[in-house]
Amino acid sequence: MAKLIELRPPLSDQKIKPLNAGDIVSLSGTIVTARDKAYARALDLLRSGKKLPIDMRNGVVYHCGPLVKKTPRGPKIVSAGPTTSARLDDMQIDFVRLSGVKALIGKSGVREDVASELARSGCVYLAFTGGAGVLASRSIKRVKKILWRDLGPIEGLWVLDVKKFGPLVVAIDIHGGNLYLRR
Repeated sequence: MAKLIELRPPLSDQKIKPLNAGDIVSLSGTIVTARDKAYARALDLLRSGKKLPIDMRNGVVYHCGPLVKKTPRGPKIVSAGPTTSARLDDMQIDFVRLSGVKALIGKSGVREDVASELARSGCVYLAFTGGAGVLASRSIKRVKKILWRDLGPIEGLWVLDVKKFGPLVVAIDIHGGNLYLRR
């Protein structure tokens, strides 16, 4: 069985350079969820020279729209499964370049041209199993903040503190390794 590699964001080039397609990792620290509407808003801001409400440089973005339960202690995420990353492909390259993100988490991969640009930009793609939203939610220790609430609970940015989030498979590494291209 492959050794589990534990990563702690922020992720430097030094932390992700040793990763190879096929490695198994977990994350402990801060991750941010983002989907279609959040990507579009982020790109509008970044392209116009404005800052995001959270610094994503060297960060981790999870393609996810969490399901949330209101509790007396605040929102509790009960399911946090990945969304299909390819739906963001038309925005992915600019988002990674302009935000400085070092890792994306999602399911089903990205187009080949996007994968190549992620590698060139120093960003890895980590695959999470679809249908495992409850498993993912167990690794979420707390909701640090919710940004862009006007986009709705699924599309807003959720800033999460996670512990041993995974297992995640390095599906696209920065050396050109891509599990989705293996035949």
